[in-house]
Amino acid sequence: MTGFSISMDLTPKESQTERTSIQMGTVEQRLKHFMQEVTGRALVMMENATKGQHGIAMDLVQEAFIALHKSYADKTITEWYPLFYTILNNKLQDWRRKEARRIQPFSFLKKNQLDEDEFLEIEDEQQINPPEALVQQATASEIQAAVAELPPRQQQAFMLRAWEGFDIQTTAKIMDCSEGSVKTHYHRALQGLRASLSHLNPHIGGSSHEEK
Repeated sequence: MTGFSISMDLTPKESQTERTSIQMGTVEQRLKHFMQEVTGRALVMMENATKGQHGIAMDLVQEAFIALHKSYADKTITEWYPLFYTILNNKLQDWRRKEARRIQPFSFLKKNQLDEDEFLEIEDEQQINPPEALVQQATASEIQAAVAELPPRQQQAFMLRAWEGFDIQTTAKIMDCSEGSVKTHYHRALQGLRASLSHLNPHIGGSSHEEK
């Protein structure tokens, strides 16, 4: 799949009329619009998750689009969003397992830390606009670099909740974990990002801003 443009916009900008027209278009038209809408964000997410391996990230995103088109062509664009990220997450987990086997052929004999979902009972934190709620001075590249340093599950929770705007229930389905795990991963991601970016704003960061 080639020729699609990459958009880094965080929110769609088409009018209700345009959105209705797209929803009623052909599958190819709807898929093209959907790809333009999510490709940029999905690539950033996968590049973070694969430690900057752009080629792998692109392959994962394209494979997810192909699987979406193959299995869910009859769904609406609205329904495609959680379906796409569920597929993408599964592709990512498959890739990680293959990498683990390649690097450590007998790693299956050890306790698998990849899917460990120990969680705390904490209240959900409200959705945020990452640049505004973390540090006003932080650039997109600085935030992306900080996100890339987070553990994989924290990365996923943060990107799905804060950037894509999915609620806890949907995020849990995409990540294939409990809602409590999502809250914990998201909470810890915010703590880690605030700590990483606190040098940009002395009024933000550290334990004094952790939610109770």
